[in-house]
Amino acid sequence: MNDFLIIGGGIAGISAAARLSALGSVTVLEREDALAYHASGRSAALFEQHYGKASTVALNRASLDFHRSADVLSPRGLMLVGSKGEADLFAADVAAMQMAEITMDAALALIPVLNPAHVDRAAYDPGAWDIDTDRLIQTFAKTARGNGAQIVTKAEVTAISRTATGWAVSTKAGDYAARQLVNAAGAWVDVIAQMAGVAPLGFQPLRRSMARIPAPDGHDIRAWPMVFGAGEGWYAKPDAGALIVSPAEEDPVAPHDAYADDMVLAEGLARYEANVTTPVTRLLASWAGLRTFSPDRNLVLGPDPAHAGFIWCAGQGGYGMQSAPGASQLLADLVGGKTPEISPDLVAALTPNRFR
Repeated sequence: MNDFLIIGGGIAGISAAARLSALGSVTVLEREDALAYHASGRSAALFEQHYGKASTVALNRASLDFHRSADVLSPRGLMLVGSKGEADLFAADVAAMQMAEITMDAALALIPVLNPAHVDRAAYDPGAWDIDTDRLIQTFAKTARGNGAQIVTKAEVTAISRTATGWAVSTKAGDYAARQLVNAAGAWVDVIAQMAGVAPLGFQPLRRSMARIPAPDGHDIRAWPMVFGAGEGWYAKPDAGALIVSPAEEDPVAPHDAYADDMVLAEGLARYEANVTTPVTRLLASWAGLRTFSPDRNLVLGPDPAHAGFIWCAGQGGYGMQSAPGASQLLADLVGGKTPEISPDLVAALTPNRFR
């Protein structure tokens, strides 16, 4: 009998395991062969503390010290670009992410392939970092295992039932029991809830496609910042000597092992090409991930008020990696009866109580 049984071994589940293992015995059940296979393994891996809703920003800020102590951050910077026709979108993004506008000369010094015939405005934030996602996952896993947690892979859940003492969960790796069940199943969180007899909250997975292309014109792009188009119509980010480009789409889909939509990817690459002077001549690779949101696009963290012993750790959307330390600590505080560090109004925006 475990104190906590966590379904899902992405960043949500493994960070929850690290925190909850200080409160009791923990087992993590992951359906794939390894941790962080789905959304967590396909993250853009950027820490920008002003990115997201107010509650997400609070979690980002609460995560910064952990990220620094775990040594998972490296300098990247974030640039926003736009044109005259995108003036309103550009201004809204600058205000939301608290960026500073810069001259086009300064923008071209940072990314020399920008097309000044199209791009006529730019903003920059030097306080954005790359996240070493594998190191972050392994840091949480090491903490969890150090506290006695068990991590079981190839453990797809096949049935969940209530018991007199908590929950019984059947998987392809065996049967498990726990006093409390933590639903950290990413795109499948509502599926898991229904299996447990818990009313789903209406989570929606949204597909996001990505392409890896060669460095434009053979430039050394290692020091280039990540760049967003106004309104997040596309983005590009250096990665291991190549450039990742995404159309930043949010197409509703059912939970599945996602793959890129070729037409959507082509449209996104065309938007990127309009902003630069170098055409895309070939792809090195393409893939997609699912960003899963609650109906109000805030994370959902904490015990379900209508179902004793059922705990949500869900709706990370595109913010899972950067917010994980703060989100998992809030989850542990709520479960352990400790006063959270973030303000009560923001806690209220994150707990499942708002949907019940």
